[in-house]
Amino acid sequence: MAHRPENSLESFALAEEVGVDEIELDVRQTKDGALIILHDATFDRVAADERGRGLPPVSELTVDEARAVPLVSGAPVPTLDEVYRATTSQLQVEIKDPACVDGVAALLEQQPEFAARTRFTSFQAAPLEALKTLLPEVPRGIIVSGYPSAEKHPAGIPDLLSRTGSDIFHCGWDGLTREIVDDLHAAGLQVRAWLMREFSDMERAIELGIDGTTSDDPAQARSWHRQLTTNASV
Repeated sequence: MAHRPENSLESFALAEEVGVDEIELDVRQTKDGALIILHDATFDRVAADERGRGLPPVSELTVDEARAVPLVSGAPVPTLDEVYRATTSQLQVEIKDPACVDGVAALLEQQPEFAARTRFTSFQAAPLEALKTLLPEVPRGIIVSGYPSAEKHPAGIPDLLSRTGSDIFHCGWDGLTREIVDDLHAAGLQVRAWLMREFSDMERAIELGIDGTTSDDPAQARSWHRQLTTNASV
């Protein structure tokens, strides 16, 4: 999204051209059950003009109403099915609205080739717990904005990971240490830290020993990684 509108087919095409390992996208559901790709609950931030601002949340719009909203991408908001058919990469499908869980599960059950290149993620445990039952073969990863406090997850991170069936822990930089990463690795889990915005973020990622990251400019992130790993090997 550093170079193309976020959550657009144009952006996903560029990501594949760059050669990313995985494309992250955000899924919500319309009033009539369509699965659309949108980060926010409304179109306010990505609408091209006033016609798309001030509308009700997408959960209160039909898919036709949602696709009629003019976006900065110049194209209608894409559906999840369209994204699968327009891409070949692994997709990290972030569940923004728990209401879409049944619809996502139904789509992937009908299209097993889609399921084979999917990973579910969410900031919320409940959708991942449901998908663990509905589609156990599709891997999952819980997202947290930073290494959480006991108040947020009183049962602890191991319990959170177990309940959601997550094999990847997606953690914001705050509070993440090499000791935590090493402990999670010892438990057989991957750790991905986010967001990758600065060269210093890549330096920290390498120091922490994480397994991956999320970037709005993956080509730049890869350039930073090559620079640091090449320097380290000389």
